Formats: sequence, structure tokens, C-alpha cells
Amino acid sequence: MGAERHRYGRGRTARRAALLGCATLVAGCASMPDSGDVSAVKASKPGDSQVRVYPVTPRDNAAPDEIVDGFLEAMTGDDPGFATARKYLTKQAAQAWKPEERTTVLAAAPEPQAPERTTGQEGSGLLYRLYGQQVAAVDGHQAYQPVAPSQYNGTIHLVQVADPEGKGKEWRIDSLPPGLVLGESDFLRNYRSVNKYYFAAGRKWVVADPVYIRQRQDPVTRMDPVAQTVKALLEGPTNWLKPVVDSRFPTGTTLKEDVKSLTPDDQNLLKVPLNEKADNVGQDQCRKMAAQLLFTVGDLASTRVEQVELQRSDGSRLCVLGEGQKEDFMADPTAVSPKNPYFIDANGQLAEVDATSKDVGGPRHVPGPFGDGTAKVGSVAVARDERYAAGVSQDGKYLRVASIASEGELPQPILQSGGRTPEDRLSAPSWDGRGDLWVADRDPAKPRLLLIPGGSGAPLPVAAPWLTGGVRVKALRVSEDGVRVALLLEKDGKTTLHIGRVQRHGSGAQQTAAVVDLQSAAPRMESVSSVSWAGPSRLVVLGKLAGGVQQVRYIQTDGSTSAAGVPGLNQVKAVAAANDERAPLVAASADDGIVRLQAGGNWQPMAEKGTSPVYPG
Repeated sequence: MGAERHRYGRGRTARRAALLGCATLVAGCASMPDSGDVSAVKASKPGDSQVRVYPVTPRDNAAPDEIVDGFLEAMTGDDPGFATARKYLTKQAAQAWKPEERTTVLAAAPEPQAPERTTGQEGSGLLYRLYGQQVAAVDGHQAYQPVAPSQYNGTIHLVQVADPEGKGKEWRIDSLPPGLVLGESDFLRNYRSVNKYYFAAGRKWVVADPVYIRQRQDPVTRMDPVAQTVKALLEGPTNWLKPVVDSRFPTGTTLKEDVKSLTPDDQNLLKVPLNEKADNVGQDQCRKMAAQLLFTVGDLASTRVEQVELQRSDGSRLCVLGEGQKEDFMADPTAVSPKNPYFIDANGQLAEVDATSKDVGGPRHVPGPFGDGTAKVGSVAVARDERYAAGVSQDGKYLRVASIASEGELPQPILQSGGRTPEDRLSAPSWDGRGDLWVADRDPAKPRLLLIPGGSGAPLPVAAPWLTGGVRVKALRVSEDGVRVALLLEKDGKTTLHIGRVQRHGSGAQQTAAVVDLQSAAPRMESVSSVSWAGPSRLVVLGKLAGGVQQVRYIQTDGSTSAAGVPGLNQVKAVAAANDERAPLVAASADDGIVRLQAGGNWQPMAEKGTSPVYPG
């Protein structure tokens, strides 16, 4: 039993590593499940987070190929300090190597090519070129950044050094790529995505900031996953989100020295001891610090935390915050209550359907001009308080906001597009948690991104320096917190998904806003045709992988792929999800009409015909 990885570059397999009784080991790692029966596995078996990799030290007089293969395998382990991996390095290289510096993620394990002979001041050596297809990078702050699949080129250089007993020479690595270089399956086995939470700048609600931590104890810090997550929170937001969020922790706040493990007690209370930097904070600030912690550790599925207690450096209590107070720090406090989706029926009327009950009831038209047929709409967005909706006319020319809570007359348009065709006019609108309404005017002669404060009054232009060179906003969805926007951008017939950061100054009708620093969120997808927020840092998208078929899938806002799978559905036209991840996924299908997908179930029809499903937002 053990681990086996094929080195495609040289057409051979790495040695098999035994779990127990290592007499036959030459290099590499052994793998063993965390639970259940011991069985033979591959070290890079995709998605198997229960597999542990136990690195193996190099044997005496190991050949150069064995040293390279053994080191690459040892990088996929999680032994303390990467001590075994360092045994493949020269003394100087072992001291200089910083595996926590960055992680380069490849589609598959790196492939060393046949060595090249080198010469230098200390004699001859061997250079191994590493090849692979890079798909992402993780920086020193644990932030994940996807990249369009591209060629990876790295090198490992070996020299001969005296063995510890001075009786001969051993091959060791004296030059290597920075940080870790892992195949994607090994990365996902070792790391997990978690959300840190910070306050939207100048606001009282929190924003999710996804990062990756180790699945088990971190080899460098020796911290368990909860302590790692808290440490990451205290270190501050990722560089991309930093301009629009604030942390309420005083600068320099860390966990108390030597804290390596954090575990909730039998009352689901997590006590977090801090250093002296937090000793003198007031109660209001402490509650906000505790809110950041409660939201952050609450996203760790393996740990149930209902309360957090912050402690001073002497162990005394600073403050306590419980689950029931979380809504005080949400952009949309009503999000704790289940919400139903809406859709546009075959007659252009807005209808609501109960998607959460066991038995699907018939759709009901909303009160007002959008529901009674006075104003037929082609796309719609429902305000988060569900009192109003914004509707774009079927020809895409006019945007109106009307009540859906009571009957009323047809209001005057608040925006008109001059585009020549419906595709060149207004996009579907979107509401943020501040109550502001967003829409794109896709008129090629005057492309604009617009914000309507409070959903009424004069539209304000939003600075969008990227909206040039034939780029067209096909669709947009603003996050509940109002500091991020998901954009489907079309250029040269190709539609791609990006996340933009929303930067604002002022408020109400006096505010200015810009969407900047766009990040590609799905670079491996050939095209994306529909997107919806599906949680604080998760999106559900409808699109095609390069060379693949259309599919519905979840992705994180940092561009990493969510583990949650979605059953297939034919002829999907649009998808919609709620910020509450417990709510069912809803889709419009040409074959099946409006359908829902509840957790653990299959797609179920709700309305025979319909388009443009949306949840409030």
C-alpha cells in the first residue's frame, strides 16, 4: 500500500512508498487515510481530503532522479516545518527555503525533464527543468489568484555535497523554485477555503474575504485550522479587498504567544486570547472585533461556534458575542429570513413562487404594474426588502421602479437607453444591500455603468475605466455588501466573468463610485452566460469549460472552484441563487420552465414557462 505518481515527462513511475516498515523506500511519500481502513491510494488522488501524505527521507547514495522525485513528493506532505523535504536540500538551501512564501498551483504534478549537466565554481551539477500548466497562485497572505492556463517553467539544480559522516558525497538540491509547487489535486487535499470578515469602509456590516488555510495543522506555524483562520483574520484583509474594508482590531493585535490551537467548549463558546494590543479597547469596538471573529469561525464547517469570547493578555474577558447578534452586522438584516424567488412569465409579468416548501405551489403575480401586465418586462431585480422591483422593458429601452407590495400606477421611466437593438440597451438591473440600484447601458455609442441612489432620482455615472475597446457589459450582479460586483463582459463574441471592486465616496445623491481592479473569476471557462451570488463569497455560474459542454457550477469569488456539485439540466438559460446558501438554486430551462434544486435532491419543476429567475438583490 502506498503512493504512486507517474512522471509523464520521463515516462516512468515514482517508487511505491510503504506506510509501515520502510526498508524498501527510496524516496517520496506514503499516503494513509485519516479514518477508515488503510488502502492503496495515489498521492494526488483528486479531491480526497482524507488522504495524508507522509514524507520519506532520501536513502543513502540516492540517484539524482530519486532526489528530485522525492523532494517533489515531500512538498505535498504536511510534516512539521517540512523537515523531510528539507533533507533533500543542501544546508544553505534548506535554511533559505520559505515554503510559506507562495504556492504555485499546476493542473497536475510538476514534470521534471531529463537533466542537463552544469559546471560552476564548486564543480559540476545537474539541472532539472520542471514543466506543467499553471492554473493559480497563492500569495503569502493566503490569497488565491487564478490564471488562464499557461506554461509553467521552473528549475531544480543538484550538486554533490559531503555526507554527514564524511565518507562520500550525496546529491542534494541547492537551487529550487520559490515556495511550494503543487498539482491541483494535492493543493485541494492540503488546503481549504475559508472566509475572513472585515467591515465595509465606513459601514456597520461585514464583507467576506476568502483565503486558503491548511486542512490540518500548518507545517510552518504548527497551528490547527481554527487558530490558522483567526491568525489570518488578525493579519488583515487581502491586498485586493484592502482599499474598501476596515478591521476593528487594533494594529498589531495577534493571538497570545504560543497559542497553537483553538477549540470551542461544550457550550460552543470559543475563547480567543489576544496579546496586549487589544487590552484597552472599549466595549463597542470589542463587539465589532468579536463580530469579525464570529462570522469568520462560523464559516468553518467542521467547528460549531455559537459564541466567541475575546480575552485580554492576562486571560480576563474583554467581551462576548453570540449567534443571535450577527444580524446587527449584516448589510441586509432581513437575509436571516427565507426569501422566495421571482421570475417573468410567458406574458412578461412578474411572479413569485414558493421555492422552500416541500410541495411547490402555483406562482402568484405580484401587485402593481409589473404583475398586472400594465408594464411588461424583459428583465427585473427585486429590492432586498421586497417592497419594490426594478424592471427593464421587453425592448430593453426603459428602466422603471415600481411597488410590488401594493397596487399602483405605472411610474415614469427613470432611465432610457438610446441603443438601436435590445442587446445594445439596458442590462438586467441589480440592487445592493445599501438600497442602491445598478444597471448598465450597453449602447455602443455611449456605454455606461450607472447607479441610482435608493432606487429613485437621477442616475449617477460609475467610473469604469475598463469599459473601452469594444467591451460590453452583458450582465451584472452586485454583492449584498455593495463593495463587489460580478460582471459578465463581452468582447469579440466571447463572454467572460470578472469581479470588480466598488470604491465610493460620499453617500446618497452626492456620492461618487467607481468599479476598479477587475479580477478574472473563471479563466478556465470558455464562456459564461449567467451568474448569481450564492453566498458571501460564492457565485453560481452557467457556462462552458474550454472544449466542454454547458454546465452549472459554483465558484468562489477568488476564482477557485467550489466543491459543491450541481446535477445536469438540459437547455439552461439562466440561474439564480440566494445569499442564504440554504435556499434552493433556481434555473430557467427551455425544456422544463422554472425549476428548483434543493440540497441533496434533483431538479424539480415550479412553473411550466418562464424566464429571468431572480432572488431579491
